[in-house]
Amino acid sequence: MEELTLITPTFLFSAISLLMLAYTNRFLSYSQLVRTLKDKYVENPTAVTAAQIENLRKRLSLTRAMQMLGIGSLFFCVVSMFFIYINLQMIAAYIFGAALIMLILSLGISVREIQISIRALNLYLSDMEKPNKIQEN
Repeated sequence: MEELTLITPTFLFSAISLLMLAYTNRFLSYSQLVRTLKDKYVENPTAVTAAQIENLRKRLSLTRAMQMLGIGSLFFCVVSMFFIYINLQMIAAYIFGAALIMLILSLGISVREIQISIRALNLYLSDMEKPNKIQEN
């Protein structure tokens, strides 16, 4: 492996920053959805709303994991830059590798969260389809 320079870990900074912005926006939309679903469930508890709430709990948990791994990746990038700065290349390389692994895990969890989000949308659409089927009969 070639020697790491101070520039190498900085390439991840913009990517991680954009991911963190996306994760934060996702979290903010979930917080609004939690409030809406809670009000809806208190007003009229249904199985669909309960399933949506359970689905949202999973998505919030995954989003928290994505955020933690993203923050950890950014932290390890900074630490690897410090080790490069004090000329401890081998340690810097391992720490930078850990940062990359954390970023890969964060992206993998993001894919899983998207799959669960699609299921949540299908639950929502199934709730909308039921009145239409009743009207057709």
